[in-house]
Amino acid sequence: MLPVRAVDNDFQKEKVWKLLLNLWINYNKITNYILAFIHRSLVNEKPDIAPEHNERLEFLWDAVLELIVTKKLYIDFPKKTEWELTDIRSAIVRWRNLSVVAKRLEFDKYLLLWKWEELTWGRTNDYLLANCVESFLWAIYIDLWFEAAEKFVLKHVYSNLDEIIKNSQVKDFKSLIQEYTQSIQPLTPTYKVLEESWPDHNKKFVSAVYIWDLEIWRWTWMSKKKSQEEAAKNAMENKNKWNVNFI
Repeated sequence: MLPVRAVDNDFQKEKVWKLLLNLWINYNKITNYILAFIHRSLVNEKPDIAPEHNERLEFLWDAVLELIVTKKLYIDFPKKTEWELTDIRSAIVRWRNLSVVAKRLEFDKYLLLWKWEELTWGRTNDYLLANCVESFLWAIYIDLWFEAAEKFVLKHVYSNLDEIIKNSQVKDFKSLIQEYTQSIQPLTPTYKVLEESWPDHNKKFVSAVYIWDLEIWRWTWMSKKKSQEEAAKNAMENKNKWNVNFI
């Protein structure tokens, strides 16, 4: 476990410097790269030690990431339709793929958390790791601009495309469940957040997927988006248990 004071001295700076060296990133300023690994929980509990967290760096990154991936897909797949390219792009930029990138690059070793997050396995949380990748990519973009960010994305994120297609991960489960239900009747599943609890830095969301007014499945997660996706995933995997009359 990293000591909390790591943010307050050169320990984290040296670790991140070695990471940048190993990734062949010729940075100008290291500050935002360090910030990319500071979780909100540490700032909430120890603002004097870590006054900022990585969520600010996530801001607008989706647009840059999607632009890079869209450009590459357009060149690589000239015969695919807009909708096919959209599905493939979604799979590449989705948190599930980004968490794979984070694990391969061992970003968990650099993530700084408050002790409660450590005790609840925050360092192995796929969603937190995906957020680290987003923040790190944004740090590259701020520091070295588009060309460097594009180089990193193509090497470490887009390169997973073959594996994504091989594992049939091109469409997310919310899309799959919608296609499944609409193949039976022209209806669209809906999602509701049933509960929202815990402190701001460690929220939990309970989301459920509905067909008409019938709850099909619910799931709990620290992200509203992921709780809905996991509810859809489990609903699809257990569709034989649905108590729904489609007639």
